[in-house]
Amino acid sequence: MKSKAVLELADIKLIAAAAEAEALKNSWAVTIAIVDDGGHLLHLQRLDGAPPVSAHIAPAKANTAAMGRRESKVYEDVINGGRVSFLSAPFIQGMLEGGVPIIKDGQCLGAVGVSGVKSSEDAQIARAGMAAIGL
Repeated sequence: MKSKAVLELADIKLIAAAAEAEALKNSWAVTIAIVDDGGHLLHLQRLDGAPPVSAHIAPAKANTAAMGRRESKVYEDVINGGRVSFLSAPFIQGMLEGGVPIIKDGQCLGAVGVSGVKSSEDAQIARAGMAAIGL
C-alpha cells in the first residue's frame, strides 16, 4: 500500500492567503476555490467586486483540474482545437483555463481554481497560491 500526502487546513490557509495576495496586488476581483483530490470543495472565497458567477466557475475549474489531474486549460485547448464533442464529457464543467492541480511527488492532492479576470490571470493567481506551500 502506498502512502500519500494530503492537504491540511494549514496548507489550505497558506494557499488561499497567497492567492488572495496575488489578486489584490494586481487589483483583480476574483473568486478562489480549493478542492481536495476528489474535487470536493475545501475553501471558497469571493473577493469584493468579483462577479457572482465566479463563485460557480472557480470551484468547477478546481474540480476539473483535480479530477483530471491536469490543468483545466488542457480541456479548453482540446475543445478550441475542434473536438467539441468533448463538451459532452460527464461531470466536467470547468473546462476553462484557471484550474491548476496541486501535485506533489507525482500525486494529486487537490487543485486551485480561480475565476473573475482573464483566464491566464486566473491561472497566475492559482499558481501563486500553490507557491506558498512550495509547489
